[in-house]
Amino acid sequence: MALPSNEPGSAMNEAPALETLIESDVMVAMRDGVRLATDVYRPARGGKALTGTFPVILERTPYNKAATSRSERTADSPEPASRADIARFFVAQGYVVVYQDCRGRYGSEGQFVKYLSDAADGQDCMKWIMAQPWCNGKVGTMGLSYGAHTQGALGCLDPPGLAAQVIDSGAFSSAYHAGIRQGGAFELKQATWAYGQALAQAEATGDALTRHALTRHSIHDWFARMPWRPGASAVTPVPDYESYLFEQWTHGNFGPYWQQLGIYMAGFYERYADVPVILMSSWYDAYVRTATENYLGLKTHKTSPIKLVMGPWTHGDRSVTFSGDVDFGPDATLDGALAPDFRHFRLRWFDRWLRGIDNGAERDAPVRIFVMGGGSGRKIEHGRLDHGGTWRDESDWPLPGTRFTPYYLHADGNLSPAAPVVDGAGLAYRFDPRDPVPSIGGTMTSGQPIMEGGAYDQVEGARFFGCKPPHLPLAARPDVLVFQTPPLAEPVEVTGPITVKLWISSDCPDTDFTAKLIDVYPPSKDWPNGYAMNITDGIIRARYRDSWEQPDMMEPGRIYTVAIEPFASSNLFARGHRIRLDISSSNFPHFDVNPNTGEPEGRARLWRVATNTVRLDRTHPSHVVLPIISTRR
Repeated sequence: MALPSNEPGSAMNEAPALETLIESDVMVAMRDGVRLATDVYRPARGGKALTGTFPVILERTPYNKAATSRSERTADSPEPASRADIARFFVAQGYVVVYQDCRGRYGSEGQFVKYLSDAADGQDCMKWIMAQPWCNGKVGTMGLSYGAHTQGALGCLDPPGLAAQVIDSGAFSSAYHAGIRQGGAFELKQATWAYGQALAQAEATGDALTRHALTRHSIHDWFARMPWRPGASAVTPVPDYESYLFEQWTHGNFGPYWQQLGIYMAGFYERYADVPVILMSSWYDAYVRTATENYLGLKTHKTSPIKLVMGPWTHGDRSVTFSGDVDFGPDATLDGALAPDFRHFRLRWFDRWLRGIDNGAERDAPVRIFVMGGGSGRKIEHGRLDHGGTWRDESDWPLPGTRFTPYYLHADGNLSPAAPVVDGAGLAYRFDPRDPVPSIGGTMTSGQPIMEGGAYDQVEGARFFGCKPPHLPLAARPDVLVFQTPPLAEPVEVTGPITVKLWISSDCPDTDFTAKLIDVYPPSKDWPNGYAMNITDGIIRARYRDSWEQPDMMEPGRIYTVAIEPFASSNLFARGHRIRLDISSSNFPHFDVNPNTGEPEGRARLWRVATNTVRLDRTHPSHVVLPIISTRR
């Protein structure tokens, strides 16, 4: 993929020699009188701020506006640059840069309530910027993860001056369906995030008492002692954090709570600011569904250019070539493929829409994806699998010409486009919630030190939480059903959204079903037992099989249909590989474990072992629908 050219007159070529004047901890009042700490970086010469007006770039963050973001690095410079360094880069191009601590975080006043205050606060911050004598009336926003959530939140209110956005791995389309909950289950990254951020803030502010209380017991021990309860959790020493965590955990139904500003961008697409937006995520991120849904929603309702970029990385790791234990080749980074680096990637977008420079940014392909696969399959540096891949420009999402093809699950373990012809077939297993299937990589973030997203061989190991000796393949567990194709005679590309439809029954009133799509490498010198590389995964809580708003318990033995929607992905299954689908009832600690009792969400005290059955016959043809792309396009 060719790099975008910079036409004469672009800010990158001019690079005016400007100094940076910093105004730290400006306290900006919100509508309720709470003041938020704000740093302003302005162009200057001779130690004095330049007069006149400039376009503005805003980032709102809960991670300390003065701290270094781990993602602000390049392929050539792996050491992250500070936010001050990033501000200086943009100031040197003629921008004012504004960083603001979110409510209740670091220098800002007020109580921190995760996600739900950022729309109004963002709008108020924008109004303040627009009233400043150095603002020319055009504001762009940037930020990763929570910094992306704050962008989506303020965009829903169409604030004055908003002119462009680069939304990187966040801005919930619906936090109920991805990011906080998924398929009715609760994403436990919210618990690790709460613990990690509470500890980081206690350390940053010198709060030794809170730090001691948080570290008195290991977070690993807390995860081994689930379920948590208010007053008996890893974050009990920080009541504000514990309060919002259990608020998310116990709101199981999709009701008004989940339709609030800040966590439900899909409900505000019509109202959303009509401005040029880049939406980014990656195949092993928690925000695949968020990015693709927001692309479709904004493209449908807006006239401004909307772009989608999907890489092969974990959360925000756009300048490395690997994810987990798998390497995608030297072309996998954003650096050198889509721009010289992420700084220039954003600069080109802002130059086009905040400064009016005709650099062709609007003419870039609407969709730019990295198709994983095609590598040598050898073991390379650091013991990683060389899976390979390539960038590709596309005209839309899902890709035009996609063949949504059902692959059927058969009782003999076969996965095939041929539907079953037998009667009465099915496979049953016992799901013990006290011994859940451990998460080995996947589409997750913010899970440290308990879990890590990415691509891994699906074999248990001491580094993965919940695994036990002798560390056998997950496929060897009796509560994992494995279905796979014969070795492929020709390569098969799977790119797009994926759906798994199962006919199931259980002897419990509620239970979960999980699905995991896997690329199975054949045995080789480097991998004598082959390599089972996870591509994507998903879950459904059976009580929500028919309605997110009105859960319904199951009758023992009765057959129901459930649909699992793993996150979209893009992978080339090479000749000789197998396409595999694993079905089970847990994926912990990625998701909370269903106790199978039907108790209220986040309040269970009891456990039951469930006997779950997946039906596999002509009248109950359980299958996965794969988005097949022609390899001869």
